[in-house]
Amino acid sequence: MQYQHIFFDLDHTLWDFDKNAEETIYELYHHHQLKVLGLHSPDILIETYTANNHQLWAKYHLGEISKQELRETRFRKTFIDLGIDETKVPISFEDDYVRICPTKTNLFPHTHEVLTYLHEKYHLHLISNGFKESTEYKVENTNLKPYFKNIIISEVVGINKPDKAIFQHALNLACGAVHESIMIGDSIEADIRGAKNIGMDAIYFNPNKLTIPEDVDVHINHLSELKALL
Repeated sequence: MQYQHIFFDLDHTLWDFDKNAEETIYELYHHHQLKVLGLHSPDILIETYTANNHQLWAKYHLGEISKQELRETRFRKTFIDLGIDETKVPISFEDDYVRICPTKTNLFPHTHEVLTYLHEKYHLHLISNGFKESTEYKVENTNLKPYFKNIIISEVVGINKPDKAIFQHALNLACGAVHESIMIGDSIEADIRGAKNIGMDAIYFNPNKLTIPEDVDVHINHLSELKALL
């Protein structure tokens, strides 16, 4: 298949969300002196938050919760799960997290190398279910913007992946056809099944080597593998 357009996801695919979140929470743990609340290490906070955040984002992808609900719930639920009195948690914790996390610049290994290689051969585009302000900051702050012809943000469009409409919107902006396009992302539901539901090929980015569902045709563990595939 001779592709013309490659669509990338951002969080958990190019921008290392978990690593950047971990750095942010370490900083906030010490800044807000959470040890006095009974959290003797930031590690359990990070582990619990990561699990809750992934679950809430899965619901957000499917339109089951709003942006506000996601942000109001993830840390509140995390502290409750850890047995911490939520009334004692600093009010600014979520706002501090939202402010600091997008400034982090950790990308997955070989991101710039691979994008440079692909940019010479294909039209590259970004489709993110992230929020407008943070997505734009991440792309600018990590020097990713020059690679992409179009950056489609679900909050701006008003439609989340895996809805067919956001993929069609992205194709219209790219002036591309389904058969000459491919999606690369880490979310089975939002990226892979979303693309396949509109007839687009997809590559599942699986850095944590999770179990591969039967409906996934192509997967990679490292971004560098794309150079041999595309």
